[in-house]
Amino acid sequence: MLRWLKISVLAAATMAFGAVGPAAAQKKYDPGASDTEIKVGNIMPYSGPASAYAVIGTSEASYFQMINDQGGINGRKINFISVDDGYSPPKAVEQARRLVEHDEVLLIFGSLGTPSNTAIRPYMNSKKVPQLFVSSGDSKFADPQHYPWTMGWNPSYRTEARIYARYLLENKPDAKIGILYQNDDFGKDYLAGVKEVLGERAKTMIVSEQAYEVTDATVDTQIITLQSSGADAFINITTSKFGAQAIRKAYDINWHPLQLVSNNAIARPVLEAAGTEKSVGLVSSGYLRDQNDPRWDNDPAFQDFRAFMAKYQPKANMADGNYLYGYAMAQTLVQVLKQCGDDLTRENVMRQAANLDMPIGVFYPGIRVMTSPTDFSPIKQMQLERFDGKTWREFGEVMMY
Repeated sequence: MLRWLKISVLAAATMAFGAVGPAAAQKKYDPGASDTEIKVGNIMPYSGPASAYAVIGTSEASYFQMINDQGGINGRKINFISVDDGYSPPKAVEQARRLVEHDEVLLIFGSLGTPSNTAIRPYMNSKKVPQLFVSSGDSKFADPQHYPWTMGWNPSYRTEARIYARYLLENKPDAKIGILYQNDDFGKDYLAGVKEVLGERAKTMIVSEQAYEVTDATVDTQIITLQSSGADAFINITTSKFGAQAIRKAYDINWHPLQLVSNNAIARPVLEAAGTEKSVGLVSSGYLRDQNDPRWDNDPAFQDFRAFMAKYQPKANMADGNYLYGYAMAQTLVQVLKQCGDDLTRENVMRQAANLDMPIGVFYPGIRVMTSPTDFSPIKQMQLERFDGKTWREFGEVMMY
């Protein structure tokens, strides 16, 4: 049986960024909105192979509850209905239909995973219901021409992959590259980004490509194969469970290439599962600053985050960056709903989402959320970072590709 969470919360924007002003005084509503309520749907893997990401939904629910306690968005409560798909695309479709047709949500927000969001995208667009801030970096979710009701949030996987390929060309041009990737749209999008930058050199620089399925028990065999290929650079395109396995196995078999790890697999619990001592020297890229870095102890944005966590998630693992991710994403939705004013139609939700220019306090300096009617990629910049055994330390400049 699928797990259901239903949490009523009030959302209030804490910042004002008037890219598009509130609607006229006349109130306009679509299903899911009224004078007192805004229904927001969400699909999360509370069970299954990607359940480590479930705390994102928990963090978002808590953020909306905090905003509710502060007074709300124009007097309206957010009824946040978060449901489980087990990281299964067919279940995601079932849940999307239930949220839209039974619960009558105004929009679906922040649903996690490339396969699940790919599965529900045709339905959401046929129904003209916003599929907003998809929790995936697949570039397919930034296609307003063909899917005007779907918008991503994460930096695109191709953007991230291009940054890693560019880094290798500039810093290790003679690298022998081994690649581990998830055998689905998520992994293939990364792979395509790497090859786009390497161009013709990909044929000689990439010495081994190893795929895995999300149903696999381990990736140990793939790591052994990559080591035997002679690779001295390793692009680790994985999600949390398999990221931990890959990092640990490479270390345990005494394979120490320059390892570039996808942003999906660098949360603190992943590194702890792999062994933080085995993770020293990993290179990744991000947009969220590391909440475990004591440099941010006196930063106002992080003080606000820690106060939020202490009150609304007191038993949470404060080292888990997925809480920070959900916190930042929820801020973005709050801003969209504030900009909607009293025009809470689905069309206006997408219009406001496509007119954002806002900082997020917990992002690296210089990185902003920016959209336009022809640009459905809210985050386009990333910062290279290296793990020193305790925290991620940024280096180089903010990069956009």
